[in-house]
Amino acid sequence: MGLFRSMRIVGILVLAYSASMLPPALLSLWYNDGEVRHFGTALLAIAAAGLLILLVSGRRGAGKNLRRRDGFIVVVFFWVVLSMLGAIPLMLGTHLSFVDALFEAVSGFTTTGSTVIVGLDGLPPSVLYYRQQLQWLGGMGLVVLAIAVLPILGIGGSQLYRAETPGPGKDEKITPRLVQGARALWMIYVGLTLLCVLAYWLAGMPLFEAVAHSFSTVSTGGFSTHDASLGYFDSAAIELVATLFMLLGGINFAVHYVVLRDHNPLHYFQDTEVRSYFLIVLALMLVIFSTLALTGVYRSFGHAVMDAGFEVVSVITSTGFGEADFSKWPLFLPLLLIFTSFIGGCGGSTAGGIKVLRIVLLFKQGAREATNLMHPHAIRPIKIGGRVVNNRTIQSVWGFFSVYLFVFVILTLSMMAAGLDQVSAFSAVATSINNLGPGLGEVAYTFSTVSDPVKLLAVVAMLLGRLEIFTLLVLLSPKFWLE
Repeated sequence: MGLFRSMRIVGILVLAYSASMLPPALLSLWYNDGEVRHFGTALLAIAAAGLLILLVSGRRGAGKNLRRRDGFIVVVFFWVVLSMLGAIPLMLGTHLSFVDALFEAVSGFTTTGSTVIVGLDGLPPSVLYYRQQLQWLGGMGLVVLAIAVLPILGIGGSQLYRAETPGPGKDEKITPRLVQGARALWMIYVGLTLLCVLAYWLAGMPLFEAVAHSFSTVSTGGFSTHDASLGYFDSAAIELVATLFMLLGGINFAVHYVVLRDHNPLHYFQDTEVRSYFLIVLALMLVIFSTLALTGVYRSFGHAVMDAGFEVVSVITSTGFGEADFSKWPLFLPLLLIFTSFIGGCGGSTAGGIKVLRIVLLFKQGAREATNLMHPHAIRPIKIGGRVVNNRTIQSVWGFFSVYLFVFVILTLSMMAAGLDQVSAFSAVATSINNLGPGLGEVAYTFSTVSDPVKLLAVVAMLLGRLEIFTLLVLLSPKFWLE
């Protein structure tokens, strides 16, 4: 019964998602780029898939009580099914193979930003818009949006929120009612997007470009309408706008909510995770700027500062916009930036990576263990923001970190077995599982030259990273299905 109930919800969500084909179809009519029939075909195909899932689930899926395990099933099935269906317009509009289109769709939904497409500047405007829209919808999470819709259908959404929300603070609510919280997050998300559109437009971007890039900036996705990414515009003002909104996208949206509710921006600096996030960004900027200055890569002081700040924010938020080619920077800088992607943004943000709060907890736990070696009888609770962190949370963080490393090693070895060299395999997994985008070696710019097995492994890594590993792995456990 649980599986049918979950599939019924997936069917409803897929049916609703078919309506997202309308904006690019209308844009195709506006630009007369000949893609309207492709988006119309995709709309019908996705709607038919949603109806088919509803028919298969039948009356047995009509129950209204959604259990915890149902939340995991809905989230995983929804992301997998949606990624496959989201590939349809890309297959029709760009004539990509199924594997390439699937890779592009998953990269969009998971806000990774890696691509297999070369020649973006020549694609029809509606197809370019569709790629950006994929990232915007995936940024806050389509399932979080569904939390605000499902109660109208008589279906509870708290289990979906727990399974979908990134970061360690999954059980904290910003409002007493979960639906109100989800709506508040989406209002903030939409508001930031509109502000980003305005800022890009004022900085000199055409309106279409401003809308397209605001979608991938606030979602920390990194897709662009140009092969040269933001470097195409060669504008310091645009670079500053992107840096600011990427930085905001990497902050916990619950903190944004508290700041707006209390009209007090000081909350950003009072939150332990956000404060640590700012300090890490600042420290990395200083290290990278100093190295660039000492090695003489840039003759202009301002240019070095701008590029250092832009690339640090782009990488730590897992946006992956390109302005300077950091893979060609000297000494240890390329590898340092790849390692930076492991940190990621704050929990509850659109960024990928392990998340800053987990890094802080791991550091505090390590420091406590070192102290216990010298003072074995000392009792030192770990605190975050003045509150004691319970042992269950600490154990879950260590569990996540150990599984993360294990999965990373397995995927890296698998990519090497599929033909990549060590550097390319390592960075391909790092950029995929951290939802970053650019890598090193063969995947420094695109995944267009790698084999289909490598692309499929990257798809798995991107989904694991977006769903924070356990959400996907729990479905592979026999106990999950037997209990």
